[in-house]
Amino acid sequence: MSLVQRASPSLPKLFGFAKRSFKSLRFPGEPLDPSSSPILSYGIHVFHAPDAVGIVAKLSDCIASKGGNILGASVFVPENKHVFYSRSEFIFDPIKWPRSEMDEDFRKLLTTYSAMRSVVRVPDHDPKYKICILASKQDHCLVDLLHQWQEGRLPVDITCVISNHDRGPNTHVSRFLERHGIPYHYLQTTNTDKREGEILELVQNTDFLVLARYMQLLSGDFLKSYGKDVINIHHGLLPSFKGGKPSKQAFDAGVKLIGATSHFVTQELDAGPIIEQMKALVFPGQV
Repeated sequence: MSLVQRASPSLPKLFGFAKRSFKSLRFPGEPLDPSSSPILSYGIHVFHAPDAVGIVAKLSDCIASKGGNILGASVFVPENKHVFYSRSEFIFDPIKWPRSEMDEDFRKLLTTYSAMRSVVRVPDHDPKYKICILASKQDHCLVDLLHQWQEGRLPVDITCVISNHDRGPNTHVSRFLERHGIPYHYLQTTNTDKREGEILELVQNTDFLVLARYMQLLSGDFLKSYGKDVINIHHGLLPSFKGGKPSKQAFDAGVKLIGATSHFVTQELDAGPIIEQMKALVFPGQV
């Protein structure tokens, strides 16, 4: 795996948006006078194709030839799988590179390399993703997502929250959701009935699902029927400690690093492709 990072690592990677304005940035050769500098936009391009020589060069040239500047690029080529993944973050002048023209340029790359996926997104201008959050009894993950959304750090539209645990009408979460007009659906589950059919009906208009400490396994039939991404943030550095209480598993094993892993959900427990990981040291008395 190779990684090239030319920009601050604080650029959010999961939902893809910038924390700062790019008005002060300029392309090489542009005048220093801010009043005459272009207002730049931030874009993300994700590419998945059979591995081939020259893909990185073509991706870079596609952006640079239109005056764009790459902020960061992550490239992953799994060993012995003949497949290529990349994620590029870049800034560009939308006057010089109109959105429709950008789509066509990246579409040509998809055709050239017979890619399985080529997606470009400009968060400031494209419609927000619609998501549904699934939660269980514990609130902390759900509350964190809701507060980040309220502060504008997660540029998504939350269509609803679904939980297999009831929350009374006067709880902190219920009051927050009611105040912001976000529907809450309580679907009690059992070992024999996960209520997946009803969940599917509620999430049909979403772009992806986020599991916020949702303590239920989603079946392969559900994932196939939904047909879109489902994201889980697991409190452990996968794949070492899966399942319940991963932090306790790690502590009991004497691990000196803790962390979190964001991954795509598959029907196998905590075994989906990893999106991002974060780690921290454990010091005596910390846990």
